[in-house]
Amino acid sequence: MTRTLVIGTRNRKKREELMELLADLDLEVRDLTAWPDVPEVVEDGDTFEANARKKASEQALYLKQWVLAEDSGLVVPALGGRPGVYSARYAGRQGDDAANNAKLLAEVAKLPRELRGAYYTCVAALSDPEGNVLAVTDGQCHGVLIEELRGSGGFGYDPMFLVPEFHKTFGELNARVKHALSHRARAVARMRPHLRKLLPRG
Repeated sequence: MTRTLVIGTRNRKKREELMELLADLDLEVRDLTAWPDVPEVVEDGDTFEANARKKASEQALYLKQWVLAEDSGLVVPALGGRPGVYSARYAGRQGDDAANNAKLLAEVAKLPRELRGAYYTCVAALSDPEGNVLAVTDGQCHGVLIEELRGSGGFGYDPMFLVPEFHKTFGELNARVKHALSHRARAVARMRPHLRKLLPRG
């Protein structure tokens, strides 16, 4: 019998990326669309790990299923770590990519070029059906912020996040390359051994 793993996010683009990254595992990977009544988790943690753990645990308890949840965002050291855990609501409204990018572009324009380094970070948490978080992994991808938006791919701050070795932003890179490099892909890669161990085919 194939074990079921629920991806604990309603963000369509995150969900699609995670499901693609896990597609080759011997698991039945499902998303929250099958459970529209799952309560929203209040992301009030002050770290990515705290939010990831909370999402995984609360959703697993409600669903009585194994849940993989994550929290991710962009960190700019020269801005004191902002946007950080507030990445998705940096300009005030959850998920408003255009407003978030506009706010960050204005802040980046005030920084000298040598201080425009940034990195995406992702923390993934795996909870059993009783709400116990049994594995936590993370991944980072480092780059440089530019003063314009380039490319229509990806989401969030991708069009202003330049990967120097490719001379392209995440918004310009194709999905295959981005998935090989991304913070989310790296966190999931580190989670895969835990998934194989904790959710064996039974």
